[in-house]
Amino acid sequence: MAAYKDMSREELSALKQELEQEFKKVKSKKLKLDMSRGKPSAEQLNLSMGMMDVLRSDSDLICEEGVDCRNYGVLDGIREAKQLLADMMEVPKDNIIIFGNSSLNVMYDTISRAMTHGIMGSTPWAKLDKVKFLCPVPGYDRHFAITEHFGIEMINVPMTSEGPDMDLVEKLVAEDDAIKGIWCVPKYSNPQGITYSDETVHRFACLKPAAEDFRIYWDNAYGIHHLYEEKQDYLIEILMECKKAGNPDMVYKFASTSKISFPGSGIAAIAASDANLAEIRKQMQVQTIGHDKVNQLRHARFFKDIHGMVEHMKKHADIMRPKFDAVLETLEEELEGLEIGSWIAPRGGYFISFDAMEGCAKAIVEKAKEAGLVMTGAGATFPYGKDPKDSNIRIAPSYPTLEELKEAVKIFVLSVKLVSIDKLLG
Repeated sequence: MAAYKDMSREELSALKQELEQEFKKVKSKKLKLDMSRGKPSAEQLNLSMGMMDVLRSDSDLICEEGVDCRNYGVLDGIREAKQLLADMMEVPKDNIIIFGNSSLNVMYDTISRAMTHGIMGSTPWAKLDKVKFLCPVPGYDRHFAITEHFGIEMINVPMTSEGPDMDLVEKLVAEDDAIKGIWCVPKYSNPQGITYSDETVHRFACLKPAAEDFRIYWDNAYGIHHLYEEKQDYLIEILMECKKAGNPDMVYKFASTSKISFPGSGIAAIAASDANLAEIRKQMQVQTIGHDKVNQLRHARFFKDIHGMVEHMKKHADIMRPKFDAVLETLEEELEGLEIGSWIAPRGGYFISFDAMEGCAKAIVEKAKEAGLVMTGAGATFPYGKDPKDSNIRIAPSYPTLEELKEAVKIFVLSVKLVSIDKLLG
């Protein structure tokens, strides 16, 4: 089919009538489909059910340190859990602290500590006139929600095929000491699925920020979430790069098992320099007596080591891959060549990013909702929920069944076509 922009008004109007009839048929089905968030499906959660049997009432609950995991002790994580997540995050186990189930919680606390107590002797952010953060866009809405919650001014930085626009990042952090950080999802980014190039990681490690307390908030949420065994992205390890560049303290690296074991009861971690971790541990001593060691032990004994975790993630990929392929195949079959949208085919992660014609995203999401499909709100992938072009839509294929997903994508492309025709007809 020809590109919509090359069609006459008469042709577009006739096509619109045809598509509206199809839309009415879909509405009459009264479907209730949800493609709004990147939640693992029940089938994925079932992969980890064996973890429930690892510990029993007669199990030995003594960890490698010799501490009874039912009792107090071991502030920053038991040794075997540290080793497991350190291997997953590609860092030395001495450069990691284990927390509770949510890396988002760890990120929130990290910002909160900077607000109230500063970073390594710097002025607490709450006492400054202005605090700013760089936000690669489109990006992760929950990151933006944290900085917005603390009243931090967010500055959009466009994403490229190799990661954030580093010319802009370098310029901004060098010129403005109010810029205290940047959010990053460096591998299979949320929502585009982009992995930062070697050059991008090198340039991050070599940043020369005006603020001594500037940090890179490196959320490696999808580090081992590949879709294809033969096609996997590679990401350079940022802590080592920063150390080599003479900036060992400039990065906080976050990860969790939320989409590996159970989102509601996984384990999370932060990796950082010795100096950063020493400060975090000092404040943790006031905040907690330690996180759930029984859960840490359960994870370590279930996965055993990083090889067990990698094999486990291959099972996740076998469930996720057909879903991603179904979405991508439908987008190609229905929208390729129409010039009313573009998308990226990721090799891993949890999302597919779709860019509609400018000014159409909100209307497409509303149209889909009318037909029974709930999607992530348009604008969610930008700070303050404001996409300047009203173009980006995040597609989350993981939660629905494959059959539900095929129905959902049909509704989505139908909505894209109808809204785009309305846009062209003016």
